[in-house]
Amino acid sequence: MEGKEEDVKVGANKYSERQPLGTSAQSKDYKEPPAAPLFEPGELHSWSFWRAGIAEFMATFLFLYITVLTVMGYSRANSKCSTVGVQGIAWAFGGMIFALVYCTAGISGGHINPAVTFGLFLARKLSLTRAVFYIVMQCLGAICGAGVVKGFQPSLYQVKGGGANIMNHGYTKGDGLGAEIVGTFVLVYTVFSATDAKRNARDSHVPILAPLPIGFAVFLVHLATIPITGTGINPARSLGAAIIYNRDQAWDDHWIFWVGPFIGAALAALYHQVIIRAIPFKSGN
Repeated sequence: MEGKEEDVKVGANKYSERQPLGTSAQSKDYKEPPAAPLFEPGELHSWSFWRAGIAEFMATFLFLYITVLTVMGYSRANSKCSTVGVQGIAWAFGGMIFALVYCTAGISGGHINPAVTFGLFLARKLSLTRAVFYIVMQCLGAICGAGVVKGFQPSLYQVKGGGANIMNHGYTKGDGLGAEIVGTFVLVYTVFSATDAKRNARDSHVPILAPLPIGFAVFLVHLATIPITGTGINPARSLGAAIIYNRDQAWDDHWIFWVGPFIGAALAALYHQVIIRAIPFKSGN
């Protein structure tokens, strides 16, 4: 019996007590990275800066190409039962974000969305120089992606709406603005949470594939808001489709697809940085 009691004691103390998820940060050192400078002219002389912009252009180009082509395939069918349906459209948007963020995260951060870039800029994750460059490249990529889709069948593209974001019947401008704000909040908050350096340091024993929750958030938001606005939550996506389609209905409420996402991104940045991370209240900040 004495030997058995000794084995129990050894077994109880052989391994250190495991901490629940989310508390192991107490045993790990973590230092908050410094905020990005507002202006960083030196970036303009770095190839990595231009390479990141090109990556954002290509990612947004491919994003618009696949997603708008999916929307057009759905719109052109005589029977919606023979198409991918709204769920398939949502999967196209979410799946492409998953794939493209995975491909470009190590180069540019994988923003592919001016609202994401704006939110990260407000959190001082990147400079104003880089933020403006990213947004310009994202918009250019979106225009080119939608343009290639139109090139396949120009007349059909114009007849079927070109994948442009418009307010659907039965909803007000306020409904659309609210849907865009909340939808973008969900996306940008997910981006902050999935890429949080402190979380990765704290829960490093838990493998986190950041593009997966980001893509899934895009998928879920599309399921919820396609019936309202066609789902923007990405000003570059809305701008690219609107410019190539270029009909009055695409421009009537276009401001919603810039104002809504930027408000949603700002709220998400504020919530994550001030409430979740409490960065302004930490000593030394």
